[in-house]
Amino acid sequence: MKQVADPLVKKGMLPKHVAIIMDGNGRWAGTHGLPRLAGHRAGIDAIARCLSAATQHGVAYLTLYAFSSENWLRNPQEVAELTELLRYYLKNKVQELHNAGVQVRFIGELTRFDGDLRKNLTEVEDLTAQNNRIVLLLALSYGGRGDIVQAARRLACASQNGMINPDQMTESDFAAHLWTAGVPDPDVIVRTGGEYRLSNFLLWQSAYAELVFLDVFWPDFNEKHFSIVLDLYAQRERRFGVRPVASV
Repeated sequence: MKQVADPLVKKGMLPKHVAIIMDGNGRWAGTHGLPRLAGHRAGIDAIARCLSAATQHGVAYLTLYAFSSENWLRNPQEVAELTELLRYYLKNKVQELHNAGVQVRFIGELTRFDGDLRKNLTEVEDLTAQNNRIVLLLALSYGGRGDIVQAARRLACASQNGMINPDQMTESDFAAHLWTAGVPDPDVIVRTGGEYRLSNFLLWQSAYAELVFLDVFWPDFNEKHFSIVLDLYAQRERRFGVRPVASV
């Protein structure tokens, strides 16, 4: 892919929130004659490179699709391996993230994980809660449809309890009940691995996100690819459905 001019030259065109569907770990492993677990392990190194690039460029929010609600349907052994990799990441990488000023949040149906792991997730959020260099959201057991459904359930309960008038409910009220409440919608959503779909990721939040698809497996993702994303984003004209006013 041809790289264009540095987007930072275009003042104000830097995305505040970048979200990434990290796809291609298994296929990367296959092309290297390795087991799928090796691809997932290599993907952890790509996370570090991506986070470093996002921080250096001044991106405020980075959301990574780490484990989808559909991933629970995979081979039980692979699910167990992915869960253990998550435990490894929490144990060995979080202090490094904390020292770098990264605030870590987790979004998704976290109750599906065992009690010990949920405790670890809470501890990580508490440890990094005051950090403000960049916010890293890890989507775990996450599905966009599930996010919308749980928000609707919470709003229904609020309505039944008289806490909100359904006739006066706004899109902002709904967004405040999503797992991403308080986080601005992504400006750009990236998918690696050469596929061209959102795969149930941030469906509500992606309404006006720019979409970028890269033909690179996630374990090979590096700072150059992040710069390509920023360059492509800088070329987009974001109108949010509003017709530009004709100049006089």
